[in-house]
Amino acid sequence: MLSNLKEKVGTVLLPGDEFSFGSEETISLTEQTRPEKVVCGPGLRRSGDRLLVCKSGVLRHKEPNVFWMDSQQRRYVPVKGETVIGIVTAKVMDIFKIDFGGSEQASLSYLAFEGATKRNRPNVQVGDLVFAQFLIANKDMEPELVCIDSSGRANGMGVFGAGGLLFRVSLGLVRRLLSPQSEIRFDLEKMFPCELVVGMNGRVWVKSSTIQQTLIIANLLQSCDTMTAEQRQQLFRKVQQEAL
Repeated sequence: MLSNLKEKVGTVLLPGDEFSFGSEETISLTEQTRPEKVVCGPGLRRSGDRLLVCKSGVLRHKEPNVFWMDSQQRRYVPVKGETVIGIVTAKVMDIFKIDFGGSEQASLSYLAFEGATKRNRPNVQVGDLVFAQFLIANKDMEPELVCIDSSGRANGMGVFGAGGLLFRVSLGLVRRLLSPQSEIRFDLEKMFPCELVVGMNGRVWVKSSTIQQTLIIANLLQSCDTMTAEQRQQLFRKVQQEAL
């Protein structure tokens, strides 16, 4: 199955496509070697000795054996540990209700901030933007967000967003922006210095030195969803020449 998967890397797959383990990859009782493990990312699901495709998109691969589907999905499903950008919609007793773009709202306790106590409560108002991570993300339970890491530090999370612009992009573009060697982010930083906050739920917040530059960056990022690398570079060069 591993060789068949690697042959399909970069091609478009549809829900229902499947890969089966070959006889050479089964566990032998006499040999010491064991089959290589395949790590399934978003869009792939393991079922017995089969690997099923459950999202349409392009198959991607990362060494050693990590595979996932790269799709232009916009609907976000919460995952424990992922960081998202949310909007405070209401305050109920000691709980803030957060809209993160999912099927239901998440809860955020006032104690889930760095240094927060019953006396020292965080200054959070309805309409504020928060950068938080999921502590609970279960289909049978209400999602719960926190603005601290496992050591109790904010680590960049909390209330933010004064003076910037919030907009939506596809989840595929979010993963490209958050990759360590993101060409899109590198090209943007060369053109316009800016503050950029990217949530795994498809929301992006940007703030530059002027309102015009902020709007240009937002339009460029939204255009990158359907562009190839060559088209994106041509667009960035054109915008940079016009800005000069």
